[in-house]
Parts: sequence; structure tokens; C-alpha cells
Amino acid sequence: MASIDSMNALLVDELRDIYDAEKRLTKAIPKLSRKATNDDLRSALDQHLQETEGQVARLEEAFEHLGERAKGKPCAGMRGIIEEGDEHVGEDYEDDDLRDAVIIGSAQRVEHYEIAAYGTAIAHARLLEQEDVVRLLEESLEEEKAADRKLTEIAESVVNLEAADAGEEDDETLALAGAGAGQARRASASRQRATASASSRGRTGNSGGRNGGRSRSR
Repeated sequence: MASIDSMNALLVDELRDIYDAEKRLTKAIPKLSRKATNDDLRSALDQHLQETEGQVARLEEAFEHLGERAKGKPCAGMRGIIEEGDEHVGEDYEDDDLRDAVIIGSAQRVEHYEIAAYGTAIAHARLLEQEDVVRLLEESLEEEKAADRKLTEIAESVVNLEAADAGEEDDETLALAGAGAGQARRASASRQRATASASSRGRTGNSGGRNGGRSRSR
């Protein structure tokens, strides 16, 4: 592993980390899109895939400005986020809207990681007065922020509401089932009381008849 002995070397190292992250996302985003059922969510993911491919190209241009070869450095952070997202999205869900809500959460974790990474690299590029690099990275940063806002909008206006409604419908079904069971128990108890009452009246009548017979005999 090469030592980082200057701010320029640090910036190159950061860009290689981001470069690897973006490359991974060009493969991960289509998987999320295929799993999504909400049309707006799928459209937003497909659009961001195109933006991600453009961000890869900008990073390659940034490497050129720095006189470095474009290559990635394994990004453990993004790899972990993607693996966690795959695990969560692959779970069994009672309703598709619940999976869409999970997809949005996974995608926004990605966006927040990238926003932080780009922000740091921009600050370091600005310190080095690499304005061409700053311009390229800022363009990608704005796309990441816009994608995050779009995902929030979809979540708050559609997906999370539908997922919550699905949960309420399940609760209502359980409540109705519970109410039905309660009614059945009450009806059964009522029938048992009616049977017991009728039996009691029968015993009382028979007892009276026997007593009356003995009285007339006397």
C-alpha cells in the first residue's frame, strides 16, 4: 500500500475510493430497480443509474486533471452498504410497498455516503486550488443531493403511506378476526346459559309435579 504523504496524494486516494464506489453502484442500482414495484421509484433509480455512469466519467476526467491513472481502490464502506441493502431487500414482505420502503432506505444510505465522500474530496481539491476537479465533483455532488431529495419525496408522498396503510389493513383484519372470535365465544356462552336455564326449569317443574302428587294422596 502506497503511503499518503501529501494532500494531493490524499485527494487521489479519496477519488479512487469514490471511483470504486460508483463502479459498484452501476451494478447494484439495476438490482434495486428490478425489485421495485412503485413506478416513480423505479424511474428515479433508472435515472440515477444514468447519472452514476456520468459520475464515473467525471471522475476519470478528474484523474486526468491530476495527472493520475483512473483506477479504483476497494471501497469497504460502499461494499457494506450494498451488501446490507441486498440482504434487507431480499427478505420476505407481506406487501410490495414495504419492500419499496426498504429499497428507498437502502438507496438513501448510498446517497448519504456519497454526499459525505464528495463533500470531503471537494474541500481537499479546493485547498489544492484544483478548480477543474472541484467543478467536476460539485456537479456529481448536486446530482447525489437531488437523488436523495427525490427519494424522500417518493417515500413521503406515496410509498411510506401505502406501506403504512397495508399495515393498518393487516391490523384491521386481525381485529375483525378477533371480534368475530369474540362474538362466537359470546354466542356459545349464551347458548350454554339458555340450555342450562331450560334444564333448570325442567327440573323445577318435575319436582313440583311429584310434590303435588304426594299432597293429593294424603
